[in-house]
Formats: sequence, C-alpha cells, structure tokens
Amino acid sequence: MSAAILAYTLATAFTAPQLTRVGRMSARVQMSDAPTQVAQIQFIEGIDEPVVPDIKLTRSPDGSTGTATFLFDQPSFLESSVEPQGEITGMFMKDSEGVMKTTDVNAKFVNGKPRTVEAVYIMRSTPEFDRVMRFLERYAESHGLGFNKA
Repeated sequence: MSAAILAYTLATAFTAPQLTRVGRMSARVQMSDAPTQVAQIQFIEGIDEPVVPDIKLTRSPDGSTGTATFLFDQPSFLESSVEPQGEITGMFMKDSEGVMKTTDVNAKFVNGKPRTVEAVYIMRSTPEFDRVMRFLERYAESHGLGFNKA
C-alpha cells in the first residue's frame, strides 16, 4: 500500500462543503476563557499572509515521514500593487510553540503573471508531524475555520 493520505482543507475557495466556520460569538467566549493562540503564515518575516491556503497532508503508513503541501491562490505578497516589503526567504509557520520554516516555495505563472504559490514542508518524524498538526489546529482556530478528514 502506498503512503496513507490525510487531506485537510482550510480554504473556502476550494472546497466550501468541507469547511466548517466557527461562530463569531462562540469564538469570543473562548477568547475570554483562554489565552488566544494565534498562528500565522508569513512569506516575508513579520508580515502575515491573509490568504488562507489549501493544505494537504500525506503520511507514510508507519507514520515516520510525511509532507504538508500549502497551495495559496493569489497570495497578497505577489500583488503588483503592493510595494516590496522585504525579501521572501521561505514560508514561516509561526505560533505559540515557535517557528517552522520551509524554503521549498514555488510560484506558478499564468499568462506571465504569478497566480499560485505552493510550499512543501517535509516532516521526518512522528513528533514533527504532531507539531505540524498542532500548528494547523491553531491556524484553523485563529482564522475562524475548522477542518475535516477527507
């Protein structure tokens, strides 16, 4: 059997039927009861990317390795109207536990214009896979999203 595949979708534009929105009122109640756990993705350090990606996870059958593929449709840092604010050195996933970084970031062009950005994060151990899952849970929570197994 090939690698077991788990697909989690966080983007409203791609698979709205799988997306679960967290109610605004219940989110406010949670924030007052517990400290906010903000998770952000950045391509330029210090500048949060507002576009929510489509994220797909794969994991080997024994759980020892896996990949997280992030697909951003028209991310804000590629807009021609935006003044360059820094150098893009990779994709940074920041949350309360720290920062994870990948330099495997590729842009795809349509008619000579940047359209999508794909970033791949390689997980080489079970603890690293668990760490990415915790980040994704925080990211979904801080952006008012939910995720379901595909």
